[in-house]
Amino acid sequence: MFNPKFIITGSLLANIKRITTLIQQLNNQRYPKLVLLEYERVARAVSAYASTSIEGNPLPLTEVKKILKSHPSYIRNSEQEVINYNQALETLDELLKAKPIDITLGLILSIHKQITDKLLPTYETGKLRQKPVVVNDPRSGNVVYLPPDVDMVNRLMDELVEFVTKSTEMIDPLILAGIFHKQMVIIHPFMDGNGRTTRLVTKVLLAKMGLNTFNLFSFENYYNQNVTKYFQMVGETGDYNDLKDEIDFTNWLQYFTDGIIDELLRIQNSLPMYNMSPTTRLEVHHEAILRHIKSKGLITDREYATFTIRSKATRALDFNRLIMLNLIERKGKGRSTYYTLKG
Repeated sequence: MFNPKFIITGSLLANIKRITTLIQQLNNQRYPKLVLLEYERVARAVSAYASTSIEGNPLPLTEVKKILKSHPSYIRNSEQEVINYNQALETLDELLKAKPIDITLGLILSIHKQITDKLLPTYETGKLRQKPVVVNDPRSGNVVYLPPDVDMVNRLMDELVEFVTKSTEMIDPLILAGIFHKQMVIIHPFMDGNGRTTRLVTKVLLAKMGLNTFNLFSFENYYNQNVTKYFQMVGETGDYNDLKDEIDFTNWLQYFTDGIIDELLRIQNSLPMYNMSPTTRLEVHHEAILRHIKSKGLITDREYATFTIRSKATRALDFNRLIMLNLIERKGKGRSTYYTLKG
């Protein structure tokens, strides 16, 4: 049975409290739909770039954004990697919007299948490895870690999933997500795609804890800023069979939560800037409509005409823009039409 060793230090507890506060602040903020859609698109590109870059993908962020926008017909493996990762993000986002996702081995295998599509032989996509693997130092190329033997992988993955399921009500979700992340890297259950799959499943676990900014969240970017440190913290050195009873998750959990804070602060600082772009910025007349609704509870076109000199056609465009930005909604029909704040 999987029973990880870790200590809730003072600094780790402080990180958990700060993350909870930051999440509440972000989830309580209201932004126009158009702003969020644009930010989500950029966040997915950053995640796809960072998570594949960690594994050695040479494409710069500018090229990744271009690929995800143009969807080229003929693509190299490096381009396929970012396309697969982006598609996996979109799939998980849609699933999370529909209902909470339970962490199962089936989910993990389906994510792996999606991110390795057209990159691995079909008998290795979405399948636990059937061969031994080694982990090399990316700088020297020397072997630094020997993962569990093939005949242990299935059992270890089952134990990890069972641990997550049974510990949901007993262990803080942040700690649980962090433990899952490191243990799956240690098990190294696939021939390739272990890191990318692990980071995606970890995002699902974070979403389950109430991180409703999942689609804005690119914590992979933090790891990509110092890949060497990430590998040192998340991985182990030596033979799993010799290390398994001595692995301590405490230092990794500190680093893991540091990264989440870093990303939440980035979102908090950068998201308001998208509200100032030409495509989402509100003009004086839009603000006047919103003030009237906040004061009176609703507004009609006739009321709007009393404090603006804009034509009837232009007034209709003003209302439509606020509807598009997800700030107001239209109610009633014909002459009985009125507008209220979006609920």
